[in-house]
Amino acid sequence: MKRSRCIEPIPLHRRKRLNRGKGGFRGCAGSICNTRLRLKSDTSQIDGSDFNGYRFAPALGDDGMDGHVVDDREQRSERVLEPIRMRSLREHIHDELRQAIISGRLKTGAKLNERQLAADLGTSTSPLKEALRQLEAEGLVRTEPRRGSYVTFSPRQAEEMTLARAALESIIARQAAKHAPDAAFARLRAVVDQMRIVLETGSVEQLIALNEQFHDTIHEASGCDYLRRLQNAQRTYDHAARITVLSSEDIRRASFHEHEAIMEAIVARNEDEAERLMRQHIMDAGKTHIELVF
Repeated sequence: MKRSRCIEPIPLHRRKRLNRGKGGFRGCAGSICNTRLRLKSDTSQIDGSDFNGYRFAPALGDDGMDGHVVDDREQRSERVLEPIRMRSLREHIHDELRQAIISGRLKTGAKLNERQLAADLGTSTSPLKEALRQLEAEGLVRTEPRRGSYVTFSPRQAEEMTLARAALESIIARQAAKHAPDAAFARLRAVVDQMRIVLETGSVEQLIALNEQFHDTIHEASGCDYLRRLQNAQRTYDHAARITVLSSEDIRRASFHEHEAIMEAIVARNEDEAERLMRQHIMDAGKTHIELVF
């Protein structure tokens, strides 16, 4: 009988991309691509041009290297787009475990078998141990010497996260109603119009993506850089909670009407109503999440 999984394995192509050796990327002819290697001391963040401690910069010209030393400040000042950043294997594992805990797939009090989790994820135990240490720092996991790691996410912790998010999101909505330019209102209406269409014809995944775009649009319209930085610390929690909460069609429809009312209050520059509606929206979603998970 096949054992049911609480977490999904990391796709093979991602593991290969993150664990490939230091020889560089090979092209169709098997030769090393036309790149320059430069040692980089900080490998905690790996982006599209970084790989296993080296930084890859495209060589100028078609005939090989020109001897020009690439300067990061020069590149940043010239480029219009930022490079796509790849997450490390540890970050992938951390995010997968975090979502499994917050969504209730890994239950409170459950002992985390490292070997079994590593097998489920299709990886070794080394990055898994690093991810567990990060989860422990976040208060989602407790590690006991010689006994192992246990899930500690509780209804009380979920309630605290909801209260924190409600406080931040409601103030951001108020500031959006007060300070947002008219052009931002048009973008917010466009997102709500898309949500209305997807609610009837699209998938839950599309609706979740638009849900997050709705809140991101309000964040951007508010101009609240400091509050947005605080809120960004909860993004993984918010995403995992939305997956759980929006699993019901009735809740999806109720949530859409709440979003529509929030949008109307912001566009009307009704600061009090925008703050009140957003706070109630977040609190209701948090209550539903706790009821479904615990």
